Amino acid sequence: MREVAFIKQNKEKWLEFEQISSNKEKKSPDDIANLHIQIMNDLVYAQTYYPKSKVTVYLNKLAKTSFDKVYHTKRKDKNVLLNFFFDTVPLLTYKHRKYIYISFIFFFFCFFIGLLSTFNDDTFARQILGNEYVDQTLENIESGDAMAIYKGGSNWGSFIGIYDNNQRVGLNMFLSGLFFGIGTGFYIVFNAIMVAVFQAFFYQHNSLADSLKGIWIHGTYEIFGMIIEAAAGYIIGASLFFPGTLKRFESFKIGVRQAFYIFLSTIPFTIIAAFLEGYVTRYSNKMPAIMCYAIILFSLVSISYYYLILPFKVAKKHNLR
Repeated sequence: MREVAFIKQNKEKWLEFEQISSNKEKKSPDDIANLHIQIMNDLVYAQTYYPKSKVTVYLNKLAKTSFDKVYHTKRKDKNVLLNFFFDTVPLLTYKHRKYIYISFIFFFFCFFIGLLSTFNDDTFARQILGNEYVDQTLENIESGDAMAIYKGGSNWGSFIGIYDNNQRVGLNMFLSGLFFGIGTGFYIVFNAIMVAVFQAFFYQHNSLADSLKGIWIHGTYEIFGMIIEAAAGYIIGASLFFPGTLKRFESFKIGVRQAFYIFLSTIPFTIIAAFLEGYVTRYSNKMPAIMCYAIILFSLVSISYYYLILPFKVAKKHNLR
């Protein structure tokens, strides 16, 4: 199709969206989402057949505006906070799902390196966890309470201290994305290997079951959340490495904003993980095993649904699939 014919055929809907974006015309969020899809299709077509044309630059700007409208239009009959967690974040998670998959793959790749290193080097656990921690844990295992290290301090004090530490780690992992995502990768290498060493260490000392039902009561939300926080860091890095047709700084601003929203969504899970570690994990050896595993299963199902399944359902509702 000739460029002139392409413009003539589609200019009415482009002008329609300009009216919407300038608030001269009102549309429902679903209508805006449908218009966004059409504009994105036009942009892809223009990039393919008229890559150096002004119409491509125009559509790129229009697509950015339509994207913002789709992701930030609030329904008046909805609570803003609920809309953020159950509409905005799932849509962003759907858009950036490949970075979440990459984050999982990289985490488990490093995790298996940690397992292999621990099983093939008797000193590796001490190098990663430290002599003091290893010696204390060995004493706890010998005394019959492998998870005794989680019983120090008060419930409330432990909860606050653990949350502060975990949130700092998550924030550092997110902000490290500013270094083109490489800093985030280093955080994942360290934490994934440490988790692997921890589990392998307990396995080597015949306490794997105790560690599983103890550690993963809080660790399910904590580690899953860490992987999502790392994905947010990768999104920032990708916005710098792959700006597409946008100027690099413009791409960076969009990437940081969207990654930050995803990072914010992990905070409730970080709080719950700290609460479980401070109030529940310390009693895991006294609790029925089925209760421990029920908490772990519920945690895994709920956070997996939120980040891996709900985004597809919300995207389908907005006709983005």
